[in-house]
Amino acid sequence: MRALILAGIGCCLSGAVWAQSCSALRDAPLVPTDTALCKSLSATVADPSGLPLDQYEDALSKFFDNWCHRDTDAGWVRDKYVRDTGPFTASRDTTDINGQWTGTYHGTHSPVVIWYSPEMVTWLSKNRGAEDARPSTPTAIPDGAIMVKEMYPQPAAACAGEDPTRLWPTSGAAIMVRDQEASYDGWFWGWYGWPGSGWKADWPAGTSNGPPNMGFGQYCVNCHGSAKDMTFAEVRNLEGHPGQPEVFLSQDFFAGQYLGQDGGVAPSVKKITPSNDAPSDIHSLRAKLEKVPDPLGKARTSAHPDMAAILTAFAKTGSPFEYDLAPPSDMPSQTYDTVWMDADGPSAHSQFMTSDQCVGCHDAGSTGLQFDMTMPDPDGDRLLNMSPYATWRSSPMGLAGRDPIFFAQMASELQTFHSDKPELVQNTCFGCHGIMGQRQFQIDHNMAQQASATAGVQTAVDCGDFTRSMVDAIPYPANNSAAGHASYGALARDGISCMACHQMVLGKDATEKFKDAPQNACVLQRQETLNPDATGFAKTFTGSFLVGDADTLYGPFDKPQKHPMEYTLGITPAKGDAIKTSEMCGTCHTVHLPVLKDGKQVGTVYEQTTYAEWAFSGFRTGYTLDGGLPGGAGKMAMSCQECHMPSGDDKAKFRSKIASIQEYSNFPAAANTFGPELLDLETRDGFARHTLVGLNLFLVEMFQQFPDVMGIPTADPMLGDKGVDPLAYTERAMIKQARSDTVNIAIKDAAIKDGKLTSEVAIASLTGHKFPSGVGFRRAFVTFEVLDQDEKVIWASGRVNGAGVIVDQGGTPVDGELWWDNQCSARIDPLKRAHQPHYQTVSAQDQVQIYQELVSTPPLDGSSQYSCGHNVAPKGQLTTSFLSICAEVKDNRLPPAGYLPLKERIEISNALGAGDELAEDAGFTAIGDDPDYRTSTATGGDHVKYDIKLSDIDGTPASVRAKMSYQATPPFYLQDRFCTAKGDDTERLAYLVEHLNLDDTAAENWAFEIVNTGAVPIK
Repeated sequence: MRALILAGIGCCLSGAVWAQSCSALRDAPLVPTDTALCKSLSATVADPSGLPLDQYEDALSKFFDNWCHRDTDAGWVRDKYVRDTGPFTASRDTTDINGQWTGTYHGTHSPVVIWYSPEMVTWLSKNRGAEDARPSTPTAIPDGAIMVKEMYPQPAAACAGEDPTRLWPTSGAAIMVRDQEASYDGWFWGWYGWPGSGWKADWPAGTSNGPPNMGFGQYCVNCHGSAKDMTFAEVRNLEGHPGQPEVFLSQDFFAGQYLGQDGGVAPSVKKITPSNDAPSDIHSLRAKLEKVPDPLGKARTSAHPDMAAILTAFAKTGSPFEYDLAPPSDMPSQTYDTVWMDADGPSAHSQFMTSDQCVGCHDAGSTGLQFDMTMPDPDGDRLLNMSPYATWRSSPMGLAGRDPIFFAQMASELQTFHSDKPELVQNTCFGCHGIMGQRQFQIDHNMAQQASATAGVQTAVDCGDFTRSMVDAIPYPANNSAAGHASYGALARDGISCMACHQMVLGKDATEKFKDAPQNACVLQRQETLNPDATGFAKTFTGSFLVGDADTLYGPFDKPQKHPMEYTLGITPAKGDAIKTSEMCGTCHTVHLPVLKDGKQVGTVYEQTTYAEWAFSGFRTGYTLDGGLPGGAGKMAMSCQECHMPSGDDKAKFRSKIASIQEYSNFPAAANTFGPELLDLETRDGFARHTLVGLNLFLVEMFQQFPDVMGIPTADPMLGDKGVDPLAYTERAMIKQARSDTVNIAIKDAAIKDGKLTSEVAIASLTGHKFPSGVGFRRAFVTFEVLDQDEKVIWASGRVNGAGVIVDQGGTPVDGELWWDNQCSARIDPLKRAHQPHYQTVSAQDQVQIYQELVSTPPLDGSSQYSCGHNVAPKGQLTTSFLSICAEVKDNRLPPAGYLPLKERIEISNALGAGDELAEDAGFTAIGDDPDYRTSTATGGDHVKYDIKLSDIDGTPASVRAKMSYQATPPFYLQDRFCTAKGDDTERLAYLVEHLNLDDTAAENWAFEIVNTGAVPIK
């Protein structure tokens, strides 16, 4: 976006004459030349829901390009003249004796001339005339009524004296078409630009992947929702009607061309005219983002050779992956991700909407005037967008519906691990990663089945199966085979979105109230499938939480301003009991899954226990909505949100309004608005950033460098280039969290004695759960280096190559780094389950302390005499399949401070409604007698000793250095993706991995460095 600034010239001279130049002026009137065409299109443009968007926009383009909306013979009427929508103020640079004047426009959008269709003129005449003649109850605006808001250079004075029919709209036009049956707010909204403006039809999606310029449920309601009937229009604005339009202060004396006494341009000043190409209104600013966004990093043109070694065996056929191939199929464009509120208002059939329905109000800068929810960037001259939308959209939660790692995992599950259970795999996994699409599909499917049942006949809940192909469903072209599922695809791709969390209800009372609601029938079925033996809160594990009614959204604040959301969406915002509890996070971050073998369930297991780890730590708050938990709060009680949704920084709490709308008291005056009691917003303490980050910087880098492949824009749709790109801000937040709030590391007692170098590395965990936590393949590892006097590495444990493979001194991968041979034809000694054990002492360069969880499958020999669980000896092979986890091989992830012993964990587990299994699975495996894990009063962390023979060191030691690095997708995990599936999702991940450039980033060499001691002298 360009700033709302016009350059000005020097101070006034006596006797000068000021003349303004209208850059929109054309030599001849721009009016219809083919009235027959206009007549033939009039019914079509009056019915925007009658055609698919691309076909409607094609008709609309022909209508506007022929200037049909200026057809006065057909009854169209315009404003009297170009008019401002807010003040234009002047200021002068007083630091310079010849300081220039600068003008700043404060309009809600550029100066306008509005054209009104005959239906709209009739309605305005009856309902918006003189105050004493208006009906007490206005009639409804009829369908087909149209307003075309042409926009011109600022200030209006530049063109106000010209014939509006000779003006070319330099900033295009905002349009409104009444269609009460298509959406709750009753209007089709959009921005149109005449040829040369950059406008293009929204379908097919453009290369920017930006939000559509036109459609239902558009962001426009963030201002127009403040107006009665969604329009500020007044009869007094119209040509041929009495009265004068609203007038604003306009200090435009300098904003033209300075003419000397003889009419010539003074030589000491420059000529200034209003700009044709500097849009200032939010409509055209958004539209001009169509330019392909620059990636936020430069991808590789060819693979790093170390990464190529992993990818060599990509194809199961044995043919190597070809690195010069073009990118695989892209994810569907985010342009298609729009699901708005039905005209009938909230119901189970409109339980979920996409986040673009929230962006207009809950993104910063969306009015173009106010910049709440921002703060100055300390590292530059732009703004940090702290709004809920911007911080969420670029977080792993906001990206979850497009996560290429998840989809490659799904491909492996469906093609290799559990091809005999596709329905269970997809319904289970999309219940989190595509939650809104999966849930809305199942709601609609089940309600349709119930409605078709014979009257009086009880039918079983029938939820249907949400599939991978549905995620790719788009509405264009209208006759494509998947178009019927386009809304479900849009909802799924929107990720773990706004309405997934803000409709959640938890606790006994809420569960009882909403358990029989139609939107929860399939959730109850999911609970019985995944958590059959659980009660209470544990029933909600694996994303199996209930939601409230579609007409209510829950937030953290008392007395929210209800009118804007109720008026535009039919939804009432309310304070929610669950929204600030850790249980809100815990329902999805406790993952309980069936164990499958040969198409049969052979057990259950906890794949992820992040919430439970927190509940067993010194960070636990000790209560749920249903009451206190055994043992009460820990010494460092802190909810998940306090870490992952910070409401301040090291200096102060963040205070802001929580939305950006056209308020009453601090916007330019407008007619027909609601009062301040319904519109003005309160500045809130405890404004929480929705950054929601962990440490998956690798994922964020993929989206930064490959927005085209991932189908997303990089720029924020509202703040534009006034703000730091949200993905760049997310990267900052991850790095800050990694290096400030994850672990501390220190070297103790580095010394040489008796022919050995000995030292100890002390690691203190700062997290409120195990580290790493989340999905089990995440890992962190210690790199311990011996340095000579020039700080050259002469011995190292935990060095990596360019692909993040941990290697020894000769560059050979250490045990456990790669699982497959180099043609993906066979696993390497699968029953050995090769890996790095938990070390208390490291003495060789092929020994590395890796903090991780490793799991194995059921036995491979066909045995039926076995069981699965935390304390079961592993008999199968190491696996990355979530639904194949039978036994733990290793879990030495760093414990959080204050981690409770098993007995106390069982008490809390049972109180949550889970059995002893949860407490057991949240323990540790294969850590020997390490006291850092065995004590009942764990301080949170680990100590590793290094005992190195001097004869093994290639030089003279002078200092040592230790660091900890993190990998969200270790090499063995990536290799398992490329050896167990093929097709678009696998190829897409391979392409991204191959070309992702991590040089000069915090994740260089595919290892995200978290902490580093620096060189510590040897005593």
